[in-house]
Amino acid sequence: MKQILLITDGCSNVGVSPVIAAAQAHAEGVVVNVIGVIDHGELGVLGSEEIREIADAGGGMSRIVDSSQLSQTVQMMTRKTVSSTIQQAVGKEMQSILGHGHLEQLPPQQRAEVVQVIDAMSETTSLRVALLIDASASMKPKLAAVREAIHDLLLSLRARSGKSELAVFHFPSTKSRDQELEMDLNWTNQLANLDKMFYKINMKGTTPTGPALLQTLQFVTDKPISQPAEGGMLSDYVV
Repeated sequence: MKQILLITDGCSNVGVSPVIAAAQAHAEGVVVNVIGVIDHGELGVLGSEEIREIADAGGGMSRIVDSSQLSQTVQMMTRKTVSSTIQQAVGKEMQSILGHGHLEQLPPQQRAEVVQVIDAMSETTSLRVALLIDASASMKPKLAAVREAIHDLLLSLRARSGKSELAVFHFPSTKSRDQELEMDLNWTNQLANLDKMFYKINMKGTTPTGPALLQTLQFVTDKPISQPAEGGMLSDYVV
């Protein structure tokens, strides 16, 4: 099972719309969850709208939190998405066998047994989470909370009985003009080098969320992803 977990304050302003990119990820079988760590005011409202739209298009969940809630929310959304995806698959099987996919329509004993199966599969299924972090200028005060969230997410993944791996990316890239994305951690379930993340990032003003999502999707699926037409939500705005 594959997920992209985006942490951002919203308001993309470079390249393809992140909503289009998230829809493409969903079509490729990759769920996109979004956690918004937003500011107050008009930009916060616009950022919240974009965050919800990205998650809806990506078949995932969205949450708006402050920095102190970030770590707990990252873990909750990762596990809840796994359970939800498995429940949807079980529902499809029930639909083909019983003519309906609703747990509440089962007798209590059967319902309890199905729930136990879903819970067990949620813990044992293989999971890969690509964590995509907005490192634009407005996110700089929040990076300490992001580092803590990554640390706690890795611990949570390692506690599962199934194979779990995490990869970490940030955008925009500080190394290449041709890439909007930069890898910080390849697929791993280890904590080594985690504390060194993000300390040397040169925070930039642009927010190329859509292109970064597409490049992350290409990494997750390990195949070329076609580039949709450009047009960010706030194409004329620079953070």
